[in-house]
Amino acid sequence: MIPRIDAAALIDPTHSGHAEARDQAVSGAADIGFLTVYNTPISADTVRDVIETYRAFFHLPAADKAAYDMAKTGSNRGWGAPGSEQVDPDANPDYKQVFDCGLPVAEREPLGALKLPAYAPNVWPDKPDGFADTLRAYYRETVTFALDLLCAIADAVGEDGAYFRDKFTHPMALLRGNFYPERPEWATDKDFGIATHTDYGCLTLLATDGSPGLEVRKRGGGWIPVSAPLGEFVINFGEMLEMWTERRIVATPHRVIGTEAERISVPLFFNPNHDADVAPKGGEPINAVDHLQKRFNETYVHLKGAVKPKP
Repeated sequence: MIPRIDAAALIDPTHSGHAEARDQAVSGAADIGFLTVYNTPISADTVRDVIETYRAFFHLPAADKAAYDMAKTGSNRGWGAPGSEQVDPDANPDYKQVFDCGLPVAEREPLGALKLPAYAPNVWPDKPDGFADTLRAYYRETVTFALDLLCAIADAVGEDGAYFRDKFTHPMALLRGNFYPERPEWATDKDFGIATHTDYGCLTLLATDGSPGLEVRKRGGGWIPVSAPLGEFVINFGEMLEMWTERRIVATPHRVIGTEAERISVPLFFNPNHDADVAPKGGEPINAVDHLQKRFNETYVHLKGAVKPKP
C-alpha cells in the first residue's frame, strides 16, 4: 500500500506525528518508491489555478501552440506536441502533450552564460492571460517545498538531509504540465499517455486534477493505481537519487495508459545544481547535468541523436 503522509509532521521534528511520518516515509521511499503527502504549504486553490491555466493553454488550437514548439529549440522549454517524447524505446512515442519551464536563469547570472540546455530560457505564450505569472509563482512555491521534503525523506532513510541543501541553490528543476487526452481509438498495446519509465532526477512532486490514470509497478509484478485529490501530491523518486543514496531511496517504474476522459497532471521534477556530484560515496564523480542531459537526449524526439559517445 502506498503511504499517505502528513507533510508538516514529516518536515518538522518537533511535530507530535514526526516519528510516525518518518516511518511511513521509509516505507514509501525505500520499499515502494512512491508516497502521497497532505497538509502541505501549497493550497488546493493554488493547484486548481495552475491546472486550469494549463488546461486553457492545451485547449488552444494547435496553430497557436506551434509558435512555442520545443522541437524548434535545442532544449526542453515550451510546448511538446503529441509524439514529442518516447520514454520507452520499445513503445511508440507518447500521445500526450506537455509544456515545460524551468529556472529563470536571467535572474541568476552567470548561469545563463553556461548555455546549458538544462538552464535554457523559458518560452511564454501570450495566451491564456496570466500564464507566465501563474507558473512562475507556482514554480517558486514548489521548489521550496520540494527541498524541505527531500531533506526530510533523506533524513528518514538514514542519509544526512542537511547535506543536500546546498546542492539545490540553482536547481535544474523542471515544471511540466501534462495533457492526456482521451485514449485514442487507434491506440494499440504500444501506445501510452506515457509509457513505462522511471524518472531521471531526484524527487518528483506531482499534482493532478484528481483523475485516475497513473499506475505504479509492484515489486512482484502487476500494477497499483495511485492518485491524489487537489491539494495533495504524489511523490516519487528518480534514478539520480537512487544512485546518489546507494538505493536507500528507490526509483520505481510507472506509466499512464489513458482512459475515456482527459487528464492533466503537473509534475515538478526536482533536480540538483548542474555541477552537483551525484555519485555514490567514494565513487567516480558524476555531474548531475551529464546524467540528466543524457536521459533528456534519449527521451525527447527532437533531441534524439544528441548523445555523443565518449572517445
